[in-house]
Amino acid sequence: MQNKNTEELFNNLKRDPDVEQFIANNQNEFSEPLHVYLTKLLKEKNLTKKFLYEELNCQPAHIYHIFSGTKKPSRERLVAISRAMKLNLQETQYLLRYGGYGILYPRNPWDAVVISSIEHNLSVADMNELLRQLGELPIFNEE
Repeated sequence: MQNKNTEELFNNLKRDPDVEQFIANNQNEFSEPLHVYLTKLLKEKNLTKKFLYEELNCQPAHIYHIFSGTKKPSRERLVAISRAMKLNLQETQYLLRYGGYGILYPRNPWDAVVISSIEHNLSVADMNELLRQLGELPIFNEE
């Protein structure tokens, strides 16, 4: 369970000359792996992996690899998963940061389409169609 806010943790890290000791002393402050967080989100949203691979029209193995932690999803695939889970924009931005990626940026055309699609609650299929119409790559392309 995390008790320190990020700023406090950052300040402690800057002051501590022994990073190994810092890590040992703050084990409970570190984020869980992405696949663990995704699994928690799946449960929180009352969804299944089967629903995700059907919604994303992808091979089941791909979703199982992501949720088992054997494969890290790309930024685009993480966006696709967030859309299939019906995450709002704030939740999607958090998930992207959590996964180690940049947040959606409205000055980037692909990102702008995704942001708009999230705000207008478009399905994965409808968002992909809009991306294609505007000359952008779809969010999850297994073709």
